[in-house]
Amino acid sequence: MNDDKDFFRYLKKLSLLYVEDDENTREELEYFLQNKVKNLYVAKNGQEGFDLFEKHQPDLIITDIQMPVMTGTKMIKLIKQINSTIPIVIITAFNDTDYLFEAIKLNVTNYLTKPLNLFALSEVLASIAKNINLENENKEIYNSLKQYKDIVDERSIISKTDINGIITYINEPFEKISGYKKEELLGKPHSIITHPAINKNIFKKMWKRINIEKKSWQGRLRNITKEGNEYFVDIIIKPILDLDGNIIEYISLSNDITDLETTKEYFKAQTQKSAFNLTESIRIVNAYKEAINESNIILRINLDRKIIYANDAFFKVSGYTKEDLIGKPYSFLKHYNLSEEEQAVKIDSMFTGSIWKGKVSNFKKNGEVFHCNVTMYPLKNNNEEIVEYMCIRHDITQIEKLHDELEDTQREIIYKLGELGECRSSETGQHVKRVAEYSKLLAIKIGLDEKDVNRLFMSSPMHDIGKVGIPDSILNKNGKLDSAEWEVMKTHAQIGYEILRTSKREILQAAAIVSYTHHERWDGSGYPLGLKGEDIHIFGRITAIADVFDALSSERVYKKAWSLEEVLKLFNEEKGKHFDPNLIDVFMNNLDDILEIKEKFKDVN
Repeated sequence: MNDDKDFFRYLKKLSLLYVEDDENTREELEYFLQNKVKNLYVAKNGQEGFDLFEKHQPDLIITDIQMPVMTGTKMIKLIKQINSTIPIVIITAFNDTDYLFEAIKLNVTNYLTKPLNLFALSEVLASIAKNINLENENKEIYNSLKQYKDIVDERSIISKTDINGIITYINEPFEKISGYKKEELLGKPHSIITHPAINKNIFKKMWKRINIEKKSWQGRLRNITKEGNEYFVDIIIKPILDLDGNIIEYISLSNDITDLETTKEYFKAQTQKSAFNLTESIRIVNAYKEAINESNIILRINLDRKIIYANDAFFKVSGYTKEDLIGKPYSFLKHYNLSEEEQAVKIDSMFTGSIWKGKVSNFKKNGEVFHCNVTMYPLKNNNEEIVEYMCIRHDITQIEKLHDELEDTQREIIYKLGELGECRSSETGQHVKRVAEYSKLLAIKIGLDEKDVNRLFMSSPMHDIGKVGIPDSILNKNGKLDSAEWEVMKTHAQIGYEILRTSKREILQAAAIVSYTHHERWDGSGYPLGLKGEDIHIFGRITAIADVFDALSSERVYKKAWSLEEVLKLFNEEKGKHFDPNLIDVFMNNLDDILEIKEKFKDVN
């Protein structure tokens, strides 16, 4: 261990129960543990241990098996009835075989033999503590996401359906506007609220967008309440995809625009009156303008593409003032994540003789990003000549943040799965991220299609997931493995494959391939199958280079980092032996990008 304090940093956050009847062993280990955990509770038999567990609910347990009053196995049974997932490490003598097998049946986490090796114990405890910490982090992520969802629930009208359009969830605003109770809608088709007079072509376009193209659909819908009253919503419907890109459900978020639409219909009816006088016309137009301003974010732009008007809603969401904006070219509103050329092309597409609809992401005055659904209307005179443009926006920043949060959470779950294999061998979470980024870069450079690039990017972090099945004594041995130990170590490729191969998910199927083939060698001398050349799956060949480069160039508990010159020398020597020669050439030709990734995701001590 390079840094004892750093090694036990996760353990320091946990409480530990230690149960041992032998006084000398108990005192020795108590002295060793007392400053390495948050709270330490010590018992001299199983009954005392169980009483302390009930009172303090520790995070981790170390226990002997053979003890007076109550055995370790009896105590474990009682504890597992209360908390089935708590990590338990048992300490046993070689003659405790029957007790050991009984404990294993109770799903203990690990075991150590007497006399205790404190280094081996430290590695086991540090590994368990890191896994507990990862689980707690995942719980925090879930909690944050749930709170975010609750916020969106309060602000928007939300519903979810299964792939057949059957309602599976509605929130309170949905109940309020529709007049239905939740129990009246769950299990019913979403069409129950559809107004009978609505144009059916809308649903054809919607279905093509969300089901065939698997993209979000935005628009305005006319619905009907339980009492038969109509209402209007501005709505976005998004298909929710699994890791393989299959639709699992649909979610809709909408805003009530009934007042606006009612005003529009009233204005339309009034304009059709034959005896329509100027005074009434002005009054109604002003009322309509006021309704529009209250419900929308509005800009007006002249033929020179300069902003000549913005309503208060725009100033509020953007942070700009009238002095900042009026008279400025529309391009003053910089587009997030677009180059100047890309921004110019997008703006040109908005200013045509046709109505333009799409999503726009601009910077606020303070540098933050806000996202809007935009409709750009060309306003024409009686001669059908464009006189100006009206830009009507709806703020969807919260929806976009939720979408980004969902995607980030998916990716983080993949990284956490990859870390399960790495953390037991003292690797870092950054290792799996770097391997994923290196693999993605190489896949792009050799011309794999977008789908395969994404599959490899998402699956490569799990290349060593099979290490969860390798004993700690071998995995973290401080020195060279003997031949028998090496044979056990090599089984991690097969173990990882067996864990993942039965999955029906494309990402996990790809991960099975990566786990099974990334230790094969171009010349056929690798394992577990001894595959040669292009018989080795391209995913395995790419991951092999990414994994070896990062392993050699990174410092670990058991070794110093190799210099870049040393790594490149090895790659040239092993070109056509260990590694695919073409991939080595691609790697060398893109070394600057590789090193940029290494720096971006460097280990933090």
